[in-house]
Amino acid sequence: MVVSPNQKNEPMQRDRSPLARNLDTAFVWLTGGFASLIALLLITIAIRVGIDASPAMAKFGLGFLVESRWDPVKEIYSAFPQIYGTIVSSFLALLLAVPVGIGVAIFLSEDFIPEKIQRPVVFLVELLAAIPSVVYGLWGIFVLIPILRDMGKGVNQSLGWLPFFSTSPSGPGMYVAGIILAIMILPIITAISRDALVAVPIELRQASYGLGATRWETILKIILPAAFSGVVGGIMLALGRAMGETMAVTMVIGNANKANISIFDQGSTVSSLLANQFAEASGLQVSSLMYAAIVLFALTLVVNILAQVIVQRVNRI
Repeated sequence: MVVSPNQKNEPMQRDRSPLARNLDTAFVWLTGGFASLIALLLITIAIRVGIDASPAMAKFGLGFLVESRWDPVKEIYSAFPQIYGTIVSSFLALLLAVPVGIGVAIFLSEDFIPEKIQRPVVFLVELLAAIPSVVYGLWGIFVLIPILRDMGKGVNQSLGWLPFFSTSPSGPGMYVAGIILAIMILPIITAISRDALVAVPIELRQASYGLGATRWETILKIILPAAFSGVVGGIMLALGRAMGETMAVTMVIGNANKANISIFDQGSTVSSLLANQFAEASGLQVSSLMYAAIVLFALTLVVNILAQVIVQRVNRI
């Protein structure tokens, strides 16, 4: 008679002592409590910020999201330029970092190089995440801006008829912030994408090769789709980092209260607005800054919900 694995395990389950079962139950409740604590912490933060933002929300309403005036003297506040700058700088960062990050993840996960070389490369990529953001900001001011200023002027002279390059770069600007953010989120995308690619079962690779697929056909048509949810998770985590980054962006974006379609123009983000003004704010200005923080919180939440929807729809296909 053939005994199934489940039948083999049943005596072991019955023979377990009450202490072992109680420890398992306690562990389940403990981990569940930690998970609930994270949710509770998130809700507490949202409620606290929402209470502080309520005076500005009551006074300015939805006009806070679509108008561009920030005048502490007359106590008129709105944050459209900062919301626009947050979205554009994060989009630029993803546009630059996603292809490079996924390409590096494929390069490091599919044994294109020997392991003795692969490990130092992985270490160097992950080391980028350990560099303080203020160091990125200083590097952007003294190294990146002088280089990009000259390059940007050439692009403006040749492609200035396009709205995206219509402004002559003068130094800090949206494009510098986008490049800095791309470098900062690159290790997040690379590390999580590499882990997702490595976790794809070896049987899928072998089956693809057995059917006559080439190495790149296997990577593009089998491995990447199988690891799609992990790759999207890394991208969304990186996007959250880009949207919330403060110090480096504050140092290189220019902190101008305007929204221009040209990426060479100066701009601002919600995080840089909070960093620049919160220390000296009082009264309604504090409430308006909290309102801006709530908007940033909502943007991050929408991005994560959108990522879950994309993953679920792709998994159904």
